[in-house]
Amino acid sequence: MNYHGYFGRGDRTVECCIIGTGGFGRSFLAQGLVVPGLSVRVAVDRTSAIAAESLRSVGIAEADIRECHTLDEARSAWDAGAFIAAGHYETVAALPVSVVVEATGNPEVGAHHATRAIEAGCHVALVSKEVDSVAGPGLADMAREAGVIVSPVDGDQPSLLIGLVTWAEILGLEIVCAGKSSEYDFVYDPEAGTIECNGTVHDVPDFAGLARLGDAAAPDMVARRSAATAALPQRAVPDLCEMTIVANACGMQPDRADLHCPIARIDEVPSILCEAADGGILKNTGVLDVFHCLREPGEISFAGGVFVVVRCRHEETWDLLRDKGHVLSRNGRTAMIFIPRHLLGMEAATTVFEIALRGVSSGAERPGHHVDLVAVADRDFPAGTRLDMGGHHHSIDGVSAQMVPGARLAPQNPAPFYIASNRVLASDVKAGDPIRMSDLVLDDDSELLRLRREQDRRLADSKMTA
Repeated sequence: MNYHGYFGRGDRTVECCIIGTGGFGRSFLAQGLVVPGLSVRVAVDRTSAIAAESLRSVGIAEADIRECHTLDEARSAWDAGAFIAAGHYETVAALPVSVVVEATGNPEVGAHHATRAIEAGCHVALVSKEVDSVAGPGLADMAREAGVIVSPVDGDQPSLLIGLVTWAEILGLEIVCAGKSSEYDFVYDPEAGTIECNGTVHDVPDFAGLARLGDAAAPDMVARRSAATAALPQRAVPDLCEMTIVANACGMQPDRADLHCPIARIDEVPSILCEAADGGILKNTGVLDVFHCLREPGEISFAGGVFVVVRCRHEETWDLLRDKGHVLSRNGRTAMIFIPRHLLGMEAATTVFEIALRGVSSGAERPGHHVDLVAVADRDFPAGTRLDMGGHHHSIDGVSAQMVPGARLAPQNPAPFYIASNRVLASDVKAGDPIRMSDLVLDDDSELLRLRREQDRRLADSKMTA
């Protein structure tokens, strides 16, 4: 996509509201100060004071910030050209904003904001993947009926991977596997016999001799690396959540419900994430997965980027590309094409311009309901347990996630992960079993649950393609 025409035109400024001014939101606020045609004068967080502090942190002068608690205050501040800090979206919902960027990461709050923004006639750049994984297709359909767009956001992996997948499809490339690297690299120090991951150093004496794939069989090496690093987390709910969004946008499935998540060096990916017949670990092609980027200190990171592994057709072409430095598998049958970056709020402006100026999503035009991210018990849970969600990864202690074929909510069907979160169990659940909808004490006032039920209704009425 050539974005040159969006910048420096001077004929239109896109006014935005950012909800959730943490890491992503704060970097987006900073972009609003430097990107021509982008204005981010409205910030919403849990309190107006938090939002105001975020505005100050990106260099906005105290005299230019107004903490607003009523709609009249917000309108006056807007008319005065001030930056507005609010503790509730309803305080600013009537302002002439084109795009609401929802970045709270809270499933219930995000569902509420997305719904209210659509009702206010605003486009929604939906950073909160938790909401998208439960009801994204339904939200997109609802927005379309209201004449606006709900879109995933450039800068985060789902949008970037959707773009890479569709680019490869346009070129006629056969996609064997598509995915991303996990959030944190596995940085192996062979002299110390340690792996550093997410700021924590782990002793891994059994990893000696496993740092390079060499001539080893890929399935064997993947299994040995996993066993040697058993103390490190090798599945993360956010990774599966992001792949669920891509699955619903692109009509793809995982090769296995919890993904393979191999530990692999960058140059090993096309040799590992390919079919077993080609020496890899996959049973199927056209699937989604994630890898942990294995590297040594000082080596380049994949930086949480995205990739496609494609079939190498026409040997002469791929020999040329190999000579140009492209990453091919050991046998030359598959190759990896990749984007080694995701810049979070620093890239979100492109999505804002896409939806506000061109009227198109950075994701799928009409995402379908192909996959659900569901909750699975890793240990026995007695009835009455509250499934508290927390931490940076928005995880539930003792509960993992799996990607399964999409299905309507029903008592005996597995519960979507973020519908199960923060709910009380109505019945015992044994280790290894999915947490089913009938196992939960449901709150019918839940905005997220309402959105999902509305999505199911739309599917039943055949208004939304799957």
